[in-house]
Amino acid sequence: MALLTGVIASLLLALNTLFWCVFLFSLTLLKLLIPVARWRQQLNPALVWIARAWIYGNAAWMHLTQRMNWDVQLPDNLDQNSWYFVICNHQSWVDIMVLQHTLNGQVPFLKFFLKQELIKVPVMGAVWWALDFPFMKRYSRAYLEKHPEKRGQDIETTRQACEKFRHMPTSVMNFLEGTRLSAAKYEHQQPPYRHLLKPKAGGMAFAINAMGSQFRSVVDVTIYYPDGAPTYWEFLQGKMSRCVVRVEEKPIPEALRQGDYEGDAAYRLQFQQWVQQLWQDKDQQLIQLAAAQH
Repeated sequence: MALLTGVIASLLLALNTLFWCVFLFSLTLLKLLIPVARWRQQLNPALVWIARAWIYGNAAWMHLTQRMNWDVQLPDNLDQNSWYFVICNHQSWVDIMVLQHTLNGQVPFLKFFLKQELIKVPVMGAVWWALDFPFMKRYSRAYLEKHPEKRGQDIETTRQACEKFRHMPTSVMNFLEGTRLSAAKYEHQQPPYRHLLKPKAGGMAFAINAMGSQFRSVVDVTIYYPDGAPTYWEFLQGKMSRCVVRVEEKPIPEALRQGDYEGDAAYRLQFQQWVQQLWQDKDQQLIQLAAAQH
């Protein structure tokens, strides 16, 4: 039965994606052909509407194929006409479906920081490009030692991506851990948290520096899977029976809205301490959620 559910859910996801991609690709082609950036921006509301419709379509097949108990708590005053920086713990690719299902229609359309390599993903790579998702290319310390001319390029990429968001309310989404939690990664990192890996503050700092005056606040999302984080295939098979989501709106300290994260050591330390406090609070919330489920 689980295998059949997975096959049906996969087909519905594929059909929903391909259907909306027909319209999205048409606008993407038009966007490529328009020579003036200001004119291209006029297409963004239509592109976002299509993406939202795709998410609602996903919610429909999830309702048909999944028998899941959702436990979601949201603030009452989230605004689709504001700008937010969204953070979340990361355990599975299912997190993305949970975030979209939870926040669609509550905040502006989510735009994720993505690794540069993901632009090559068939179908979805073009979708993410058309929707102005920020593609990040991070270089290792060893690579930068050999190629110092690349230093700071990822920062400039972040700034350029965030500039596109100034013209339309947007929720910029970042998984601060930078990777999915696993037992092996946890053992390697030895983080000071029970349920989280160490957060990386750099990408968040660059985005807030680029748009600090526009971001209303941080939307802090905590996802807890009482039965363990599922794989995507397990999710499609309907094996994820429970999902707990807690969403909180938190202020961005005024002192951190503008600064030089790379060049100002005092500012960098202050920003990192703020992020670490956010992560300590999140870890404590996960501890409490785990205790409440047992």
